[in-house]
Amino acid sequence: MISTLKTVVLMALLTGLLYGACLLFNIPPLIAILIALIPNLIAYFFSDKIVLMSYGAKIIDEREAPSLHRIVERVAMKAGIPKPKIAIMETPTPNAFATGRDPEHAVVAVTTGIMNLLTPQELEGVIAHEISHIKHRDILISSIVAIIAGAIVYLAHMLQWGLFFGFGGDSEDNSLGILGSLLFIIFAPMAATIIQFAISRQREYYADEGGAKYSNPIYLANALAKLEKGVSIYPMEGGNPATEHMFIVNPFKGESILKLFSTHPPTEERIKRLLKMAKNPKYLS
Repeated sequence: MISTLKTVVLMALLTGLLYGACLLFNIPPLIAILIALIPNLIAYFFSDKIVLMSYGAKIIDEREAPSLHRIVERVAMKAGIPKPKIAIMETPTPNAFATGRDPEHAVVAVTTGIMNLLTPQELEGVIAHEISHIKHRDILISSIVAIIAGAIVYLAHMLQWGLFFGFGGDSEDNSLGILGSLLFIIFAPMAATIIQFAISRQREYYADEGGAKYSNPIYLANALAKLEKGVSIYPMEGGNPATEHMFIVNPFKGESILKLFSTHPPTEERIKRLLKMAKNPKYLS
C-alpha cells in the first residue's frame, strides 16, 4: 500500500512538472505527449517480442523445462493470473525479467545462468517477483511514466531549438523568460529522469513484497544475495542499458552509478526488507 502511494505521488510530480512547464511557456501539452506517445505505444504493445528478440530468448514448452513450468504455474495460480509463457536466454548472467502488456500476454524470461545458480526454492522466489510485476501491470505503469518523461524531454528539445532560432525575440522584457527556458532545458529532463527511476525503484520494492506473498520471502532474499554476486562475476554483455529496469537486478552492474539514477533499489535494502517480512506470518507459505 505504501509503495503504491509513493508511486502515485511520484507520477503526480512528474505530471505536474510537464503541465507546469507547458503553462509557463504557453505550449500545448498535447503536442509533447503525442510525440512521446508513438514510440512508447509501440514499445508497450510489442515489448514482449522486441525484448525477447533483442536478447535471443526462446519460448520453451513444458517438455523442454518441466520443473520451471511447474514453478511458474504454481506461482501464477497463487497470484490469480493466467500462466504466462516462459522463455530462456542462453547467457551465464544470472537474471530474469517479465514482459508483456497485460497478464494475458505476459512472458517470464530467465537466463541459463540463473537456472544453474539458484536452488528450486530460490528460483521460485524470483519467479514470484516477476509474477508480481505482471499481476500489478508494471509494464503499463512504466509505459505511462516513460510517455510523460519523454514528453518533458521533447519539450526541452523544442525550447532548446526555439532559443537557437531566436525564440522570445531581443526584447529586454523577455530576459526572464529566456532564463527560465534555459533552466528548464538543463534541469527538467534531469528531474524527469530522477522521478522515473524513483518510480522504477518503488515498483521493485512492490514486486519484492508480491514475491514474498506468492512464494516465501526467504527464498527471494537468498536469491537476491546470490544474484548480486553472480552478476558481478558475469555481467550482461551486448545488452541494451535502456532495458535494465526490466531485470530483477541490474544486469550491467554499474557500481559507480548514483543512487538517484539507479533503476533498482540497493540489493542490501531489498534483502533487509524481505527478512523483516519473513518474521510476519502472513508472508510465510
